[in-house]
Amino acid sequence: MEEFASWDDVPLFDTEEAEADFWAENRPALRLMESAVANASENSESITITLRMDPRMLARIKRLARSRYLNYQSMIKQWLSERMENELRER
Repeated sequence: MEEFASWDDVPLFDTEEAEADFWAENRPALRLMESAVANASENSESITITLRMDPRMLARIKRLARSRYLNYQSMIKQWLSERMENELRER
């Protein structure tokens, strides 16, 4: 398995299959993961929300996050941020 040292090394994926293939053969370097965790605690204040979700969907999200060595809540926030940026760009 290959390690990458920068999030810029993660490509944009056209399909879920391409993404699955990438994550099956690549993983972030430990130093990159440690810096992501350290930076997360330094972010500006946040607000806690409650979100109801189908248990099967949440289980799938957690599996995906584990396969990427991510916290599932952080991955959801990343997805929301990316989608928000895309929506704002399309206006």
